[in-house]
Amino acid sequence: MFGNVPRELPQQIALVLVPRFSFLPFTGMVESFRLANRLSGQELYRRLLVSTDGQPVTASNGIALNVAGDLSQAEACGTIIICGGLDVHLHQDKALQAWLRKMDRRGVDVGAICTGSYILAQAGLLEGFRCTIHWENLAGFCEQFPEIEVTTELFEIDRNRFTCSGGTAAIDMMLNVIARQHGHELAASVADQFMHERIRDHHDRQRISLPARLGVRHPKLLSVIALMEQNLEEPLTRSELAREADLSTRQLERLFRKYLNRSPARYYLELRLNKARLLLLQTNMSVIDVALACGFVSASHFSKCYRDFFGRTPRKERGLPLQPEDEQSRAAQ
Repeated sequence: MFGNVPRELPQQIALVLVPRFSFLPFTGMVESFRLANRLSGQELYRRLLVSTDGQPVTASNGIALNVAGDLSQAEACGTIIICGGLDVHLHQDKALQAWLRKMDRRGVDVGAICTGSYILAQAGLLEGFRCTIHWENLAGFCEQFPEIEVTTELFEIDRNRFTCSGGTAAIDMMLNVIARQHGHELAASVADQFMHERIRDHHDRQRISLPARLGVRHPKLLSVIALMEQNLEEPLTRSELAREADLSTRQLERLFRKYLNRSPARYYLELRLNKARLLLLQTNMSVIDVALACGFVSASHFSKCYRDFFGRTPRKERGLPLQPEDEQSRAAQ
């Protein structure tokens, strides 16, 4: 099982690069292998880069990487890792899915980093397993694969499946694996080389805390915003939000105006619209289904609000690729 003490060294690990894969989690994982080898004085991990066709693969940041060959080159490896990134929900590669199922039948550990969980789910390899995915893709993944148990954890290791939310979480997952396999002292030494002051475990949150994200520390305001984020599909009324925070509606309005320069209703609407944009970009849900999933009662009202906020209609949005700032948001994890 992934993370157990290996029977023989080095461990053979294949990384399957998918077009527009995220560079940060990929390099975090590869560098973890390299440093573990260097600091231990022996080759603990041997990694192999492959692609579906054996051709170079371009990451989401525009850097192209050469690979050792196609998927057949990885068949002797005991661990397969799918490296996902932008628009991975559009990556419908039946041959890759079939190959992953074949490797699973052989007893190979199969996992993914960042949005590679989509590809494992498409191949039917996450049914009955816990998994995670980058917070930005969570809503779309849940809508597309409602039968799969997906968590908001930093990473998940469930028997011979492992998934990682992306960004620097790939480093934390590998540090935990190194600690399990070769001792905490080696893992701590690798973390020290990264200047990674703390090895996070899988229960650590993916996103930075609300106070850090918003630059606000008022406890009652933060409690209201947390309630809003938890209730996007069925929005709470202003009175319900105020009552939960033990505030009057007037006090609630004042807090939002003072700290966020907008009304509670406007802030709540922006949260719902931002979730809607992710669903439009990351799923094949109809516009009306996206509207309902984000608390709007009609497609026409949703479209008007969306156009007013983003400057384009939901249908127009669907034809647009993710912009560079979206990748920066993912890399910041």
